[in-house]
Amino acid sequence: MEAVVSLQEAIAGVAERVGPSVVGLGRGWGHGSGVVIGEGRVLTNAHNLRRDQVTVVFADGRRATGDVAAADPDLDLAVVEVDTGDAPAITWEPGDAPAIGAPVLAVANPGGRGLRVTLGFVSSEGRSFRGPRGRRIGGAIEHTAPLPRGSSGGPLVDVEGRLLGLNALRLDGGLILAVPATAAVKERASRLARGEAPASPRLGVAVAPPRVARRMRRAVGLPERDGLLVRAVEDGSPAARAGIERGDLLVSAGGRDLDGVDALYESLDAVPSDGGTIELVIVRGTEERPVTVEFETSGAAA
Repeated sequence: MEAVVSLQEAIAGVAERVGPSVVGLGRGWGHGSGVVIGEGRVLTNAHNLRRDQVTVVFADGRRATGDVAAADPDLDLAVVEVDTGDAPAITWEPGDAPAIGAPVLAVANPGGRGLRVTLGFVSSEGRSFRGPRGRRIGGAIEHTAPLPRGSSGGPLVDVEGRLLGLNALRLDGGLILAVPATAAVKERASRLARGEAPASPRLGVAVAPPRVARRMRRAVGLPERDGLLVRAVEDGSPAARAGIERGDLLVSAGGRDLDGVDALYESLDAVPSDGGTIELVIVRGTEERPVTVEFETSGAAA
């Protein structure tokens, strides 16, 4: 019985310390949750934001309109600029990742509907998942603290209320993945708070992985070939300007064979953020041809 009482006290203590820092985004079930990381700044998941402005609901019920300072869809992070009033910033002291079995608490305010605090345990270390644009986010914390819809963007904390991660994705079986609150993530959040959106060159294509590409080429009588199948091309994108078309197979980028989408991202990361080119090899039908893709000097083509 003493253990249960101690557990209750720990959860109540976290709710008291962390709750005032947690906000809801949107109305009703809204878009998600967020957490105050500094005066006038709220951190959330990039996938929670659909426009340049969002309603922010604080723990005391106050509502304010926030403006998106900057977003990083590749890491699924965004910072909202808003009058945070008396809401304190959460304690963020990056340290070692929590070990499997460590108790954690997930905190949220889904769409401003009220504070939620749930207890769970770290179930796996160093997990990864795909961000909104398909890039892999590594080092994620998998845990068992249950969360209702609208909780993404809320903090994952330890029993002392210190930030461990930002809850982002619900898996089958109710497990949750959180973006880790590492020193690198904190630095990225600081840059977003200053309005510095990352400039990551991208082609502007939707692709299918090699296993799908092989199956689809086989279905239309074309020889199988490893590569990424172009399923769509964004109008006005670097890929469109280079003449890449739907149905093309991307087989190499920057001299590297494309055995998966991560290989393409890594090749693009080598392109200077202030503009540059990348050499691709594509297969159209049975014909292999080189293509030079040029990126604008502003960096990323979103």
